[in-house]
Amino acid sequence: MKPNTVIFDMDGLLIDSEPLWQQAAEEFFAGYGMKLSPQQYAKTTGLRTKEFLNFWFTYFKIPGEKLLDAEDMVVGRVVDLVKQKGKPLPGVTYIFDFFKERGFNIGLATSSGPALIEVVIDLLNIRDDLGAVSSANDLAFGKPHPEVYLNCAEELAASPWQCICFEDSFNGMIAVKAAGMKCVVVPAPAVNQKTMWDAADLKIPSLACFDESSLKILSI
Repeated sequence: MKPNTVIFDMDGLLIDSEPLWQQAAEEFFAGYGMKLSPQQYAKTTGLRTKEFLNFWFTYFKIPGEKLLDAEDMVVGRVVDLVKQKGKPLPGVTYIFDFFKERGFNIGLATSSGPALIEVVIDLLNIRDDLGAVSSANDLAFGKPHPEVYLNCAEELAASPWQCICFEDSFNGMIAVKAAGMKCVVVPAPAVNQKTMWDAADLKIPSLACFDESSLKILSI
């Protein structure tokens, strides 16, 4: 079935927010005398904030009753940081124009909640381009569960077999493949050569590197 729909992840793919999430997490855990290594942080990239925090609360043996306030604090800090320092990643304008010119439906499927989604959409000036925005924030399961992608496709009236999805995280890639969709991964340079990306249908170093030949590969 020929693809006619593209769905994008948000954090770390369209907006350079992963360092800002890491900064917010580091500031929070520093209050408990804890520090995440870059390798530890990468392990939970792509999870929802509540799942990210729950994982590390358990690991660091922080009392669970503090979790709800922690989520609000970390998300609020990230929103502030994105407003102050958020920048689009290379190729965002190009990739949206590429798919608009070819008449694709365009959606967003993210683990982030509405507060951050609204800030990023306005910062990137993509509101009019999006036919659907799907958040896993309040779903029973987040990525790597496929529901957020399936919900986005349904809202765009597209079959999963018609969807090409762009991701930067391992958990996101698994969510896309579990949804039965084609996955293009754009990993961070530090993890670009890892074999875990072999499950993707295509790996590129930047959104700007996607072209007509890439689309043909995914249309087979």
